[in-house]
Amino acid sequence: DLAKTQFVPGYDFVNKDTHPNDDEGHGTHVTGTIAQSTNNSLGVAGVAFNCSIMPVKVLDKNGSGTYANVADGICFAADKGAKVINLSLGGSSDSITLKNAVAYAYKKGVTIVAASGNDGSPNIISYPAAYDAYCIAVGATRYDETVAYYSNRGLSLDLVAPGGDLNVDQNKDGYADGILQQTFGNTYNDWGYWFYQGTSMAAPHVSGVAALVIAHGVANTPDEVRAALQFTAEDKGPAGWDKDYGYGIVDAYAALMYQP
Repeated sequence: DLAKTQFVPGYDFVNKDTHPNDDEGHGTHVTGTIAQSTNNSLGVAGVAFNCSIMPVKVLDKNGSGTYANVADGICFAADKGAKVINLSLGGSSDSITLKNAVAYAYKKGVTIVAASGNDGSPNIISYPAAYDAYCIAVGATRYDETVAYYSNRGLSLDLVAPGGDLNVDQNKDGYADGILQQTFGNTYNDWGYWFYQGTSMAAPHVSGVAALVIAHGVANTPDEVRAALQFTAEDKGPAGWDKDYGYGIVDAYAALMYQP
């Protein structure tokens, strides 16, 4: 279901080569939400299905990695012309190396979208999402638009987006309420449509909308993109910004209609 999606050259900072193949399944799932082939009578659709994907591998087959590799990946993408960087990853500790990398990308005009984390913390946002000046921090909602139990909340939270909750079936379709995308399971031969949950699944919804507003000329700079997404978000919880929803649930149509 990514057959018609446009890819541009990336890099694998784990294996140090030019073949950033996914060996865990997570990256493929995230990529599908952003840019899965659409109008092909197959599977599901990507939010910004005509955008180009630059695959940059910074985590290993176990989904683990170093801040150094993440930082290198961010700088690589910025230098190669990425307009939006999706970071469906995070760590619990601050890092000057990581902070310098997102600052570098931001100053080069890159919009950086990062997952808030899946610890269920009411007051702690993972890094790099916690770097307020440079990243759009994204939490996760369920089908009923309440904040998912695992979604980190706090002062750095900017937006929320669909992240799923595999413990419930609120839409009564007979499946657990995850985010559905095509990826693979334990082996490369185990391809199928998989329900995942997490702020990792929420972040690419926002990245896709960021790509749309840039492509349609609504916004160009990271600050303009942030403003378009935040001002048009569907407000939830207490009026205005709050630490559970940020500015609210990302709204693609409203963002595309935004006029500063």
